Amino acid sequence: MNINVYTESTPNPATMKFIVNKLLINGSVDFPTRESAEHSPFAKELFKFSFVNGVFFASNFVTVTKTEGTEWNDIEPIIKEFVKGAVESELKVQEAEQEEVNFEGTDAEIKIQQILHDYVRPAVEQDGGAISYKSFTDGIVTVELRGSCSGCPSSTLTLKSGIENLLKRMVPEVQEVVSEAL
Repeated sequence: MNINVYTESTPNPATMKFIVNKLLINGSVDFPTRESAEHSPFAKELFKFSFVNGVFFASNFVTVTKTEGTEWNDIEPIIKEFVKGAVESELKVQEAEQEEVNFEGTDAEIKIQQILHDYVRPAVEQDGGAISYKSFTDGIVTVELRGSCSGCPSSTLTLKSGIENLLKRMVPEVQEVVSEAL
């Protein structure tokens, strides 16, 4: 298979999506630090570049967060070439495979998790990020934003106007959606 890599900017100017024409991982996995990439040969290699500050994988793309003071024009072709080579040589995203998603909890909790998984996750992944359900207590849904969503200026707006409104409409018990800081 001939691997093609193309880039897409994200709402976060410090991150760039490197999209490939092959499935890299089912689900998503975030490596916000060099240390966290211990069990990912792919991420570990990316972190060897001094300008890489974070790595996030989902379905057919890797989102790279650059260090401050680095210009995308200078590093984009380098990362693009590396990603192409890594995918061609089948460098693993994770040494151990992740298990399938199972929703647990009350009926409302299961419904919230299902909505986040089916409607919100694909949209957030389009922007190079990920969202995961943390808890639902006293009408408040707590989620965690990762990848390019972590620290993105527009993620609060997305959270409040998009996700909160959707969940309030579909699950009457929901009063608010908050993001857990990483």
